[in-house]
Amino acid sequence: MHHLISSAFHNLLQRAASLGIQSEPHQLLNVKPLATMAPSPRATRSLLFLLLLLVVAARAADPVLNDCPSNTNYTSGGAFHANLDALLSSLPAGAAAASGFAKNATGAAQPDEAYGLAQCRADLNATDCRKCLDDSVRDMATKCSGQKSAMLIYDGCLLRHANASFFGVADTSVGLCLVNLQNATQPERFMPLLGTLMSNLTRTAAYTSPRMFAVGTTSLTPFQDVYGMAQCSRDLGANDCNGCLVEAMSRIPGCCNGKQGGQIIFRTCSIRFEMSAFYNVRAAEAAMAPLPPAGTGNTSDNSGPASTGRGGTVKTALAVSIPVAAVLLVLLVIAFCVLSKRNRKPHRHVQIASADNGNGDEMMSSESLLYDLSTLQAATDNFSEDNKLGEGGFGPVYKGILHDGQEIAVKRLSTTSQQGHLEMKNEVVFLAKLQHKNLVRLLGCCIDGDEKLLVYEFLSNKSLDKILFDPGRQQELSWGNRHKIIQGICRGLLYLHEDSRLTIIHRDLKASNILLDPDMNPKISDFGLAKLFTVDASVGNTSRIAGTYGYMAPEYALHGIFSAKSDVFSYGVLVLEVVTGRRNAYGQDYEDLVSSVWRHWSRGNVSRLLESCSADGLRPQEMLRCIHVALLCVQEDAHLRPGMAAVVVMLNSRSITLPAPTAPAFIVPSRVAARTKVVRAPSINDASVSDLEPR
Repeated sequence: MHHLISSAFHNLLQRAASLGIQSEPHQLLNVKPLATMAPSPRATRSLLFLLLLLVVAARAADPVLNDCPSNTNYTSGGAFHANLDALLSSLPAGAAAASGFAKNATGAAQPDEAYGLAQCRADLNATDCRKCLDDSVRDMATKCSGQKSAMLIYDGCLLRHANASFFGVADTSVGLCLVNLQNATQPERFMPLLGTLMSNLTRTAAYTSPRMFAVGTTSLTPFQDVYGMAQCSRDLGANDCNGCLVEAMSRIPGCCNGKQGGQIIFRTCSIRFEMSAFYNVRAAEAAMAPLPPAGTGNTSDNSGPASTGRGGTVKTALAVSIPVAAVLLVLLVIAFCVLSKRNRKPHRHVQIASADNGNGDEMMSSESLLYDLSTLQAATDNFSEDNKLGEGGFGPVYKGILHDGQEIAVKRLSTTSQQGHLEMKNEVVFLAKLQHKNLVRLLGCCIDGDEKLLVYEFLSNKSLDKILFDPGRQQELSWGNRHKIIQGICRGLLYLHEDSRLTIIHRDLKASNILLDPDMNPKISDFGLAKLFTVDASVGNTSRIAGTYGYMAPEYALHGIFSAKSDVFSYGVLVLEVVTGRRNAYGQDYEDLVSSVWRHWSRGNVSRLLESCSADGLRPQEMLRCIHVALLCVQEDAHLRPGMAAVVVMLNSRSITLPAPTAPAFIVPSRVAARTKVVRAPSINDASVSDLEPR
């Protein structure tokens, strides 16, 4: 391996003047499998994330990524060749005239149809954009000659074509990492700040910026800023853009950990950070501004061809046809609504109030796929005990099989509990809007009289506690699986707190609310107690405390104050449970888990806790680091707990020195009871408690 790296480094120096690198593994200077780069679960797809160490700057005309698969040849002079030439000749002008983005397709039908996309970095002006793309077209003819599918990515633009549509599909299967080899100063401070910066830019690019482009800075010292950028291919949807950028951000620790600069490039998104400005600051900030309302300003545009390539004829036809089409559309919608209202079955559409965002006033409607009660009764054999998967805080959960063979999980909420009704509102509103691989997927719901049912994807391994705390099944959780679970939950929480359109505090994170798919990938479930934060809010307060003893943060259990740091505390407890295999339970004759771990940590013999762990493939140093991170998460002072973006970095970067944790909070039920009116208080942490009124 060392010989390969040395040889690759020597070859790179020899080819410094030309860094156009083909994406096939055998043509790369240095290749790392995903599994060696602190990967996400996508590593199981057997795809390679291609790592290139950038030692010298490439010429402006050289592509930084040359993706030309050799197995997609076309016949020169054929129909596809003619369609491709027509397509590529139109894209540069179209993109330059349309704020730096254009996509099109030419040809009547497969297999001769050609699809293409051109995009410039949003801070480039029209002239520079056109020049970059014109150069790309010329390079495409030489570097990717005869290929039906090809992509060239430059510092300022990208050009992509294929013989099948790729529009709107996020693609992280081929990637590149460019690294500034100079080490960052204060890496223990630099990496968490970088994580927060890139997380904010990811959310802005996906959900706020009209061009799916965001730049920003954060201060490392009073005299030194860190600059960041995030950009997506503008044919993506917001959630797909966010997912692509989150995947790119997760590669930073394995690619450029502790370095002053780095760039992660995928086919459909990229991120970059440096210690100095690498973009046109004024133009970049202007590109992030909201677009002017349609119809304002100069509506005539003769500076370039119409996007359809048909010039003024198309514009004239549109001017006549759009008003007519609009009137017809309105009439059709009215007719559809009238007919739907007449023929609609009961309970097919349900208006559901949003989760309480803190003031209880905001209402929103959510329409999910609704199931008939008879369908779910048939699927679960009328909620047979044989199909019962478990009992939650607000009702039992059953396995079901729909008529098409799809397996589902059905939560049957209590028919008398007002809490169950509130939980259903939360679940439908939140999960209908949240999409992440580490969150359980809500398929739909059913409301029929007193019956309230939620339908989820079925996960065969059920919940984490069923395996983790069962001596007969603990062996199924190797250390590799446990570490994957720890990282997956972390990414799910990061999405809830920082990367989704909403800012969600879960408030009931525990082992029984973590579901496992067949590959032991974790999915956070049960959003019945979740709280929604507005953009400018970071801390909430409630007079009704709900959650589970042992996982509650002290400021929440005692005073009703909750924030993202409340979930961080719960996550820390959960990590300790996963590492040790012990439940954080309370009793008069034994010590709770957090106290036990802190006692061993303080005495310098925390490694003894690992002796009882029966997992296969133990990695003591990795396990100790997870315990260290967990203790940082359960510190009594909420301000000292790291955010989830920092936790991601801590878990994936061994070179960062972690700060020493301060004493954790020791919250036991008796202490909570002394300050609250307790309605229900289990001693073993497997059921949610609610309705606790702080004095």
